[in-house]
Amino acid sequence: MSPELLIDKYYPEPNELKHILLTHSHSVADKALQMAEKHPELKLDKEFIYEAAMLHDIGIFLTDADSIYCFGDKPYICHGYLGADLVRAEGFPQHALVCERHTGAGLSLDRIIADNLPVPHREMVPVSLEEQIICFADKFYSKTHLDKEKTVEKARKSLERYGEAGLQRFDRWCELFL
Repeated sequence: MSPELLIDKYYPEPNELKHILLTHSHSVADKALQMAEKHPELKLDKEFIYEAAMLHDIGIFLTDADSIYCFGDKPYICHGYLGADLVRAEGFPQHALVCERHTGAGLSLDRIIADNLPVPHREMVPVSLEEQIICFADKFYSKTHLDKEKTVEKARKSLERYGEAGLQRFDRWCELFL
């Protein structure tokens, strides 16, 4: 099943939320693919990058984020693992890992426990280069300002609340992918 068909399954109506999801996901996919093209030495799977980038936020409709038309009952930080559950159930376990591991610059088990985050207690940090490049590309786009790409400085600033380890991952990704 293509990412578009999977999105249509969970977002069947053309509405503001679907527009936000598709616009944001296309921006993330395009940026990740541009970086992948720039680094052929990394031998990244571009088809997977496109598909997983399109699906990385599929779980947002299950969360409570009125400003982006999400009226679910879970905190927004849960959208990654909730989306992973959906995508995994559809038979795409590798794509599900991208959903689960893209929040912030990834959420370590230590951070999840220390901050008492309402997510499963497991490591949720991007592992493969494809997971990392999608997570990194995602940091440059907000769902509330769809038409603007953030600068490296603004993207980095948005990660400060996730702690020093996330900032270090982001800085490493700047060196690796830009």
